[in-house]
Order: sequence, then C-alpha cells, then structure tokens
Amino acid sequence: MEAVTEGGWGSLPVPLSPGVLRALRELRFHQMTPVQSATIPLFMSNKDVAAEAVTGSGKTLAFVVPILEILLRREEKLKKMQVGAIIITPTRELAIQIDEVLSHFTKHFPMFSQILLIGGKNPMEDVEKFKEHGGNIIVATPGRLQDLFRRKADGLDLASSVKALDVLVLDEADRLLDMGFEASLNAILDFLPKQRRTGLFSATQTQEVENLVRAGLRNPVRISVKEKGVAASNTQKTPTRLENYYMICKADEKFNQLVHFLRQHKQEKHLVFFSTCACVEYYGKALESLIKQVKIMSIHGKMKHKRNKIFTEFRKLPGGILVCTDVMARGIDIPEVHWVLQYDPPSSASAFVHRCGRTARIGNVGSALVFLLPMEESYINFLSINQKCPMQEMKPQTDVLDLLPKLKSMALADRAVFEKGMKAFVSYIQAYAKHECNLIFRIKDLDFASLARGFALLKMPKMPELRGKCFPDFTPVTINTDTISFKDKNREKQRQKKLEEQRKEREENQGKKKFVKNKAWSKQKAKREKKKKVTAKRKREEGSDIEDEDMEELLNDTRLLKRLKKGKISEEEFEKKLTGNQRLKTETAEDVEAEG
Repeated sequence: MEAVTEGGWGSLPVPLSPGVLRALRELRFHQMTPVQSATIPLFMSNKDVAAEAVTGSGKTLAFVVPILEILLRREEKLKKMQVGAIIITPTRELAIQIDEVLSHFTKHFPMFSQILLIGGKNPMEDVEKFKEHGGNIIVATPGRLQDLFRRKADGLDLASSVKALDVLVLDEADRLLDMGFEASLNAILDFLPKQRRTGLFSATQTQEVENLVRAGLRNPVRISVKEKGVAASNTQKTPTRLENYYMICKADEKFNQLVHFLRQHKQEKHLVFFSTCACVEYYGKALESLIKQVKIMSIHGKMKHKRNKIFTEFRKLPGGILVCTDVMARGIDIPEVHWVLQYDPPSSASAFVHRCGRTARIGNVGSALVFLLPMEESYINFLSINQKCPMQEMKPQTDVLDLLPKLKSMALADRAVFEKGMKAFVSYIQAYAKHECNLIFRIKDLDFASLARGFALLKMPKMPELRGKCFPDFTPVTINTDTISFKDKNREKQRQKKLEEQRKEREENQGKKKFVKNKAWSKQKAKREKKKKVTAKRKREEGSDIEDEDMEELLNDTRLLKRLKKGKISEEEFEKKLTGNQRLKTETAEDVEAEG
C-alpha cells in the first residue's frame, strides 16, 4: 500500500455524506493524508484493517470518518442504549482528544450519542450518564471500559448493549500492549460480537501487535504508509519535517543547559520529557521558580484527578512548557508544539520516536532535542540504525548560568523540595537500571557524584545501588538535613509530631530486645530452625575428629529425647533405654579390651 497518494475527499470511491464533509471543511481538512486515503475506502467496504503509519500522519480521521459512514449506512438505526462503535486508547489524554475530534462530527448527526469513559472520576458517574444519554459511540480507556462491563448490578447491562456493535478501533495498539492492557483487552473482546469491523492503528508494528492482529481481526488488510518522498527501502519512523537534534553534556551541566534553552525560546510551546513521575514533580517545581513569565505545567501518570484539566488547559495555550512523562508520548495532538525536549532518553527506541512525534504533525514543521551523557553517545548510531532516525548535533552553550546553587538553596529552605530531589534521584537510577538498551545505558558506567550534583542534592540517599561506594567528587552539606523544615506549616506540624512519637518509642524500647513485627510467627520460627541446623552443621564440620561410634550414640540419645518430648515414651522408659545404651557401650568397650 506504499504507493497510495493523497487527494481531495471527493476522490474517494465511496462518496462521503454531506454532514461529514461539512465537519471536515470546518476543521479545515481539505486534503486527505496518505494513511486516510489508504484506510478509509477499505474500512468502508467492510474490511478489517491493520494500519501502520508514522506518528502525526492523521490516523484519527482515518477511523473517525469510516465509523460515522458505517453507522449512517446501517439498515436498522441505533437505539439509545445500543453501542455501534467502540474506540479504545491507552491514555486518558488521547481519549479526550479523540472524543473532541469526534464531537465536531456528531454535532451534525444528533441521532448519534457519544460517551467518554476514562479513569480519574467515579465510575458510577459514567454508569448514570450512559443510562441517561446512552452511548452509540464509546471512546474509552481499557480499564474503565472493562469495569463498566461488570456493572450489571448497578443497572447497566453493557454486554447486551454491545450486541449491536459494528466497529471496534484499537488506537496506538502497541502502546495498549506495552502498558499491560492485554488481559483487559481480551476480557473486552470476549463481550463483543465476532461479526464486526475491526481497525488496529499504530505507529510501530511489534510482535505483540502481530499477535493481536491474528487474534482480533478477520483476514485483515495490512497498510504501511510511508512519508511522501521516503524511499521504499527506508523505514524512517519520524515525520520528514521534523528536525532532530542531540546535545552531549555532563550530568551536572544538563539542567543548566535545559534552563538556558527554555529562556532563549520563551515565546514558543514546549514538551519536556523526563523518565519518571518523581523527576517531573521535582524539575517541574524547579523550572517554575527559575523561568519567569512563562506558563509551566506538569503532568504524569500518578496524577489521578488533575490530569484531564491540565491537558485540556495546555492544549489551549499559545505558548508554555509542559513537563511530562511518557504518558504524553502517544497519539497526543497538542496544537503548534515547537520543541520536544527529552531531558532523559526514553526506556525504548520506539518511545523515542513517539515522543518526537508530538511536534511536526500533519505536515507542520517542528524540532526535537535529546540530552545525552558522554557515555551515551553511541545511542545516536543505535537510533539511526534501529529507527532510521537522522540526527544533528547541537553544541552545549558556553555562556550558561550555574543555577544548581539556587536549586540547593531551595532545598535548604523547604523540606518538600529536598525530599522531591531525593526521590527523583532514586527513581532516575532505578529507571536507568531497567533501560531496554542496557548495552548503552549501563548503570555501572554512571558517574553518581556528577549525577547527584546535577540533581542539586544536599546528601547522597541510602539505596542498594550506592552501597559500598565512595564519592570524593560529591560534597554533602554540613548541616543535619533532619533540621530542614517544610514551608507548609501543617506538613511541618505533622512531621514534628511523628518525630516526637519516634523519639518516645526509642526511649521506651531502649534496652529491650527488638521483636520483628513485620514477619509472621511461622516465618520467624522457620528462621530459628534454619539457624539451628546451620549451627549444628558447622559444629559437626568443626568436630569431625569425633569417633563415629560417639556420633551414633549422640544421635541415639537425641532421638530418645525427641520421643520423650513428644510424649511417645514415658520418663521411665527414657531412663531405661538411656541406661541400656550406656551399658551396651560399656560392655562393647570391655569386650574390645579383653580381645586386646
């Protein structure tokens, strides 16, 4: 399907309905992209489709348009509680975005109701909303959709509603599987009718996606759309209008380079990616303090209720900085993102491509920059081979202010900043240890002292990865960090209360034998038994010069003692047998002497 060319919407073999064309004009989509012109005719002619196309190529319209056309052509019109189409996406943000695009079309078709089912709110709200308004088209995340199938006791029989299903779409299919939704997807698929059209859309094809194609699609047509002008032998995964840069700098210089870059591009819109939620929390607060007159927002996967609001608000901003994890790396279409900055390289090469794809979308230009440590430079060659991703070097700036002392003073002034920094450092090292490209990203090659300086730590945290190591290049602060208080008076009050409780507990337990509370009694007993066996074994090895006869006698006496304890023999029998053993030994010794 690589030779398919784009054209006007009127060039499709099956004409689109006037309402769909009106919505496309309002959204200013006058021409189809290659993936749209390849997919829409097949989907509308009742084929299952497995489409692979570079990120930002217009995959959303490639399934929204055929869904509406298929539902409009139904012989029997959908009733309020019947579900005609389901779109499943890996993240809430992507679901919100698809729901928003879909709403531009459904306003022209009042006969269709649509519903968004995502986490971050009470599921009963979704149940009541579905019962009241229905949901002919569902846009959902897997976890919430699976949960609603179990809500029959609450008056929602979703299993019956989906019997009318015509279309199922799995968007960002590889990410759905990466995030561990395979069990949820299988559970959902069991509820759905086999006679349906299924579309599977992804920017990268993996073995897991291939398995899903075999399991969920019937004789699918496979579509692989390349960027216009890219040779068939080339499998470049990033948009051709994307300028990709990399910068090599030391761990303790990286933050200063990032702040300098953001200050130089204040009027533009940026996404800044970090490897962990804790890093987003820490550096998000740091950037807020150090870059003025710019709207800075943070978003990550552990945010429960604020994520939807932050995402929606940032999309509307003309400029600003969104500090985020890979929760924002897939399918998210934020208007006019100028730069994607990767402070930490992602855990996989495919995630690198998806991060970059947040800019240069639908034919627009954009730029991406990844910061690398000197020991990580071979990652550039790896990306060029593995992902066919061409990159240019951007040299570190020389006239850069050192802002790490300021970050340190923030930690000294507020315990919240100090604790966030420690957690961020620990989480970064733990994430680094699990990197997919562990031949390049090797934890044993990390300069922990430089890294700690880059995080502006006041002291090194205690963690297994640092055990037994010395750091002469890192100078901890001379003050006791326990004396650093929270700026938030309530938090500080709670901390002081907890410290007082711990002090009293130490005083009470002083001189007392410590009892391990966090282990079951049976486990403690097993540990004692094991210790006894090890001690006995050691003694046997040390006393190997004991005569075999003496050892046998000792074992016989031990067995007798165990039988007495268990009540299998009386004390009289025990003494009689013990005396008998001793008499037998004496007689045997006398016989030996007589023979001598």
